[in-house]
Amino acid sequence: MFLTTPVDEIAAWLGLRTGLPAQPPRRNIQPGQQVAVVTPERQLREMRWGMIPSGRRNARGRPVLETIVNARGETLFAKSAFAGLGRAAVPVDGWYEWTGAARRKTAWRIRRVDGAPLLFAAVTGLWCGPGGGAVPQVATVTCAPSGDVRDYHHRMGVLLEPRDLAAWLDGDEAAAAKLIRSAPEGTLLVEPAGDVDWSGP
Repeated sequence: MFLTTPVDEIAAWLGLRTGLPAQPPRRNIQPGQQVAVVTPERQLREMRWGMIPSGRRNARGRPVLETIVNARGETLFAKSAFAGLGRAAVPVDGWYEWTGAARRKTAWRIRRVDGAPLLFAAVTGLWCGPGGGAVPQVATVTCAPSGDVRDYHHRMGVLLEPRDLAAWLDGDEAAAAKLIRSAPEGTLLVEPAGDVDWSGP
């Protein structure tokens, strides 16, 4: 993912409050890093991208620490791993996909045709570590790809419009489930991303 729009502009776009400090442009947000998240309280908060589901244990009874970055939308409200989670949205300017053989992959940047920010539907939780520390965490929700991105990946993030926020953040499961769909064709632009410094922020 990437977010180069200042967080105060994101807050103004959505009519939110933000306690987040100004951030430099983030051209390469990776799993495990902090991301800005829109909460049901209509605030922007930072959470770790990637969830360790609470209560999951392996056959030996030990906690499962596998990180879930994306939650499959089609089974989101049926899987016990996601029971009791909160809902949120992650504002970004776009995301990346890669095609081609290993070591020869081509990077692609995906963003809105009109240049506006995007809102990924997401779920949130609180992971409590062995030492008692609590980490707010988030995973984005995915669905089948739209025609714009089908040639680049078999999944895509569920994209919300600002008018969808109330239903996603506050609505019941039936209302939220109706929003789990691919974006209309013609919404997204895919372009080469060879100018990205993958080692940088």
